[in-house]
Amino acid sequence: MDIDRVAGEEVCCLDTEQLQLPEVSSFVLKENPQLPEVLFSQWLSLSDTTRLVKTLIDDAKAGNPINIPGISANVSVGGVNSLPSMFPAGSAPPISPRSSSGSPRTSKQKTSPSSLRSPLKLVRESEWEVIPQFYFRNGPPAASALKEQCLSRINHLFNNDLDGLLIDGQNQFKPVTKIVCKLPSFFSDVLFRKIDVDCTGMVTRDAFVKYWVNSNMLTLDTATQVFNILKQPDCRYLSQSDFKPILRELLATHSGLEFLQNTPEFQERYAETVIYRIFYYINRSGNGRLTLRELKRGNLIAAMQHADEEEDINKVIRYFSYEHFYVIYCKFWELDTDHDFFIDKENLIRYGNHALTYRILDRIFSQVPRKFKSNVEGKMCYEDFVYFMLSEEDKSSQPSLEYWFRCLDLDGNGVLTPNELQYFYEEQLHRMECMAQEPVLFEDILCQIVDMIAPEREGYITLRDLKGCKLSGNVFNILFNLNKFVAFESRDPFLIRQEREEPTLTEWDRFAHREYIRLSMEEDVEDVSNGSAEVWDESFEAPF
Repeated sequence: MDIDRVAGEEVCCLDTEQLQLPEVSSFVLKENPQLPEVLFSQWLSLSDTTRLVKTLIDDAKAGNPINIPGISANVSVGGVNSLPSMFPAGSAPPISPRSSSGSPRTSKQKTSPSSLRSPLKLVRESEWEVIPQFYFRNGPPAASALKEQCLSRINHLFNNDLDGLLIDGQNQFKPVTKIVCKLPSFFSDVLFRKIDVDCTGMVTRDAFVKYWVNSNMLTLDTATQVFNILKQPDCRYLSQSDFKPILRELLATHSGLEFLQNTPEFQERYAETVIYRIFYYINRSGNGRLTLRELKRGNLIAAMQHADEEEDINKVIRYFSYEHFYVIYCKFWELDTDHDFFIDKENLIRYGNHALTYRILDRIFSQVPRKFKSNVEGKMCYEDFVYFMLSEEDKSSQPSLEYWFRCLDLDGNGVLTPNELQYFYEEQLHRMECMAQEPVLFEDILCQIVDMIAPEREGYITLRDLKGCKLSGNVFNILFNLNKFVAFESRDPFLIRQEREEPTLTEWDRFAHREYIRLSMEEDVEDVSNGSAEVWDESFEAPF
C-alpha cells in the first residue's frame, strides 16, 4: 500500500480496514523514518479516538474515575497490576498477519512459566554455600608450609639433652629469638619471660609452640609482634617502662656499649634518653601511651633491627646513637650548675650562648607546649629538657613544629596572627639594636614569613601551613633565636654544602655530629692539660 497516498487522504475518507498494513521490515523503517508518526496520526484522526480522548479529558477535569470501555483498570496478572490500554475496544491498529515477504507470520513461541527459573529460586533450591571463616581473634592461622618450616626450626633448636632452653649463662634462647621469631636479639629476655609465666627459668618446646605458633604470633607483622611482647597484659598501649627490659639487655649484650659496663649510672641515663627520643618522635598524641598504630607508622622497628645488626652503635642515628645521648646529657649537665638534676629559667637562658629570648622561655616554663614531668614549680627535669632540645635543634620535624606553634599561639585559637608574631619579634628587634646590628623592621619580616609559608588564608598562619613548608623552622628562628636567624640571613656556605652532600640527615643529626666533635675535642684538650700539669708537678718535685 502506498504510504504517501494514505497520509494525504482526508480524515473523513479513512477506512479502519485500510490500516491493516503488512508487516514492515526494519529496512522499510530505515527508509521511511516518519512511518510510525504517520500511523499514529492516522489513529488519532479516527472519530472513535477523538471521542475517547475528549471523554478522558472531561473525566479528568471533573475528578471522576477514569473508565475506559472494555478495559478493567484493576486487572492483575501474577499479583501485579497491568497498565490500562491506550486504545478503545476494536480501535487498536491490528497486527499484520503476514510478513513483508508474503509468507505466513510465524508467531513467537510462548515460554511456559515452568521454564522461567528466577535466580532467587535457583539460590533457594541449591545447597547452602559454606562461607570460610574470615575473622580470627589472634590473626589468621599460618599456612601449612610456613608452619612446617617454623616447626622444623623449632625442633632443631630445642634438640638438646634438657627439657627446654635456659635464659641464664650463654642465653640459649637467643637463637630462637633471632632465627625463629626474626626479632632483634635483645628481645630474647623479655620474650623468654613472656612465655615462662611461672618463672621456672626454662622454656620448653611445647610452651614455645603454644605461644608462637598456636596463638598465631607467627603470622603477625613485626610491629604487632613487638607490641604484643612488650605491652602489659590487658593493656592496649606501651608505656615508657615497657621499653626498659630491652634497653637493659641491649646495654648488656651490644658490643658498641661495652665501655659503659663499669658506669651503671650512665647506662641508666642512656636508656632513659633512648626511650625519651622514641616517645618524642613516635607518640604523636604526647600522652605517654604508645599505641599499635603509632608504632606501625614510626620507624622504630627498622631502627631496632639496625641496632641489632650494626656493631658501631653510633651509626644507628635513629634513637640508639650513643653520641647523640652524649651531646644531650653533656648539654644538660652544663646548664644544671647546682647539679640537682633540674633546670630553671635562668639556667635555660644560657642555652646556645643566650640564643633564645625571654618571652619564648616564659612560654616554655608556663608549660604551654608541653606539661613538665618534673612536678617542681619553675623547673624542668631531664625528660623535659630532652623534648626541648630536640625541638630546638631540629625545627623541621613534626613534633618540633607542634611544640613551637603552641608557644607562639598566645590565645590558643589554632592560628598565628601578625600581632602574635610581632609580640615575639619585638624582643628580637631590641636585641639587634643592643648588639649594634642593622635592625630589620617587622613589616619586612612579616612579608618574608608570608612568602616562605604561603598560607592558605591571608592574615593567618595555621599549623597545617607550617607543616606544608620546608622552611618553616626558619620562621621560629627569626622570631626568637637570634643566632640562628643571623646564620640563616648570612646563608652559611658550609651548612649549605653539608645539606647538599648529606640530604638524608636531619638538622638534629648534623647538630649532634658537630657538637659531639666539639665536646670530644674539648675533653681531649682538658685531658692533655691535666696530663701536662701532672708531668710538670713531678719534674718540679723531683729535685727535692
